[in-house]
Amino acid sequence: MADKNEVPQKRLGVPSRNPLPLSATQESQVRDIYYARVRKQCAEEIKAFAACAQVSNFAVTFSCRAEHRVMNNCMKLHATPEEHDAAREEWFAMRMERHKQRERKAKVAAAQEEFIREWWGLPEEVRLSKQREMEKLGLAERVGGLTAKDRPLGPDASR
Repeated sequence: MADKNEVPQKRLGVPSRNPLPLSATQESQVRDIYYARVRKQCAEEIKAFAACAQVSNFAVTFSCRAEHRVMNNCMKLHATPEEHDAAREEWFAMRMERHKQRERKAKVAAAQEEFIREWWGLPEEVRLSKQREMEKLGLAERVGGLTAKDRPLGPDASR
């Protein structure tokens, strides 16, 4: 009886239950996580089908029909909207890690660029352009959009 009175816990990771609009690249990353999660749950069925397919090269359609159906049924069973929501939450949970990884890569690239610039004696404007790119990378990952009144103005714009 105590189970019926319990309130379901709110999941963490997604800022709200209404999904935020993500860019096409971000949605692609969510979809990749979703597919990986479904494949992980059906790994045994996929391995069985792959083993059958390796043995019967051209006759896969006919000789591996049972394994194919088992694999597809498993995928259909686990490919649910709830699993997609879980993949989206996992994507949001990994945002900070992706941001740190991008910063690490940018620092390494900047150090290599600085070394090459000093080694070959390239002009100073090359360094300044790379510095602007580094500042741009320092901005947080954009999820959703900014309204016109919340957008930062550029250096040449005035109100």
